Amino acid sequence: MGIYGTVNNLSAIHLDLSKEMEVARREEITLGKATIYCNLDGTYAKEYEIEIEKIFIGNDTDNKSMLIKVTDQELLNQTGGIIQGMSGSPVIQNGKLIRSYNQCFGK
Repeated sequence: MGIYGTVNNLSAIHLDLSKEMEVARREEITLGKATIYCNLDGTYAKEYEIEIEKIFIGNDTDNKSMLIKVTDQELLNQTGGIIQGMSGSPVIQNGKLIRSYNQCFGK
């Protein structure tokens, strides 16, 4: 399990190299505050606050590794929480990428 892939045309994805970050190891994930990046209006991704409520460290049978709760009032006002289309949204904690949303579940 991990993050991997090949990008053949960097200019096509409008990559902002100033926002590079490390990928956290599973044991670095902690309960508490984190953020999720998602694009709700089709123009750009924005950062929203969440809480990691439970971590399933030993769960290797499926991709559900944590339980998250949306705490950002703006995101709650716009969506009511996690909605279809947020799959793949990155979750950031302590300046590191900890997971993409499709590997956790929320409420």
